[in-house]
Amino acid sequence: MQFVNTPVLRIGYEEWNPHGTRCAILLHGWPDSPRTWAAVAPVLAQSGWRVLVPALRGFAPTTFLDPRTPRSGQLAALGRDLLEFIDALGLSQPALIGHDWGARAAVNACVLRPGVASHLVMVSVGYGTNTPNQRLSLEQVRRYWYHWFMATPLGHRTVREQGRDFARIMWDTWAPPGWFDEAEFEATAQAFASPDWAEVTLSSYQHRWGHTEGDPRYAADDASLSEPVVLAVPTLVLHGAADTVNGPETSAGKEAFFRARYAREVLPGIGHFPQREAPDVVCQALLNFLG
Repeated sequence: MQFVNTPVLRIGYEEWNPHGTRCAILLHGWPDSPRTWAAVAPVLAQSGWRVLVPALRGFAPTTFLDPRTPRSGQLAALGRDLLEFIDALGLSQPALIGHDWGARAAVNACVLRPGVASHLVMVSVGYGTNTPNQRLSLEQVRRYWYHWFMATPLGHRTVREQGRDFARIMWDTWAPPGWFDEAEFEATAQAFASPDWAEVTLSSYQHRWGHTEGDPRYAADDASLSEPVVLAVPTLVLHGAADTVNGPETSAGKEAFFRARYAREVLPGIGHFPQREAPDVVCQALLNFLG
């Protein structure tokens, strides 16, 4: 694990093929860790890519530089963190490949700084807005039970006191059974042992639905992300047909927001964690798209 400082964070990241001529940043989701890309990163590296896999804010070993910094998980902060990571390493137009929270970080970075990426790949997430006023189907409302639970005092206590067990419920229910073993969950859950994980988690879901104020440093970014804009970056969406948290229909019908090459693939029998459940399929899709 390597580390780099940004204005807010000391970001831990893994790197493959440091002398690759093209760069890809792989971003994990919630509740997950950089381990989610363990079967994908080496394949991209073998194809000539320099691959960087950072831990997001709130996930060990990434830490905040200042103990006074609000432990915000607002989506604008995730996008800004990614831009500051790119700047700290002096990267030029990396491909941004994200799953879940990581996908939101990647697309938000592209909105906040047009031209920052050579390619955008969103896994298990469709393009949309960051506003609490967004419309959801009643089925999607049901799937997001944990969002609403975390808006309650009981939810706050549960995440703070039983965070690992809370995360395990998501792994058990977001994809068809049998896709992980106990050892892999336990290894990944080490990232949730960060003292910031619970607060960043709670902040993210509370801010997303207007239950709490965000960090003022991201107010301008929040405003920029409040409505979807048309993006000019070549974009691929990969979505599992058996995703039981973000239904595959949530990423459909977004073509009008992209004026460069746009592709969407729905993966039969795959749940919310395609890069873990079917890494060979994901690797092939990435290599075909990235060229």
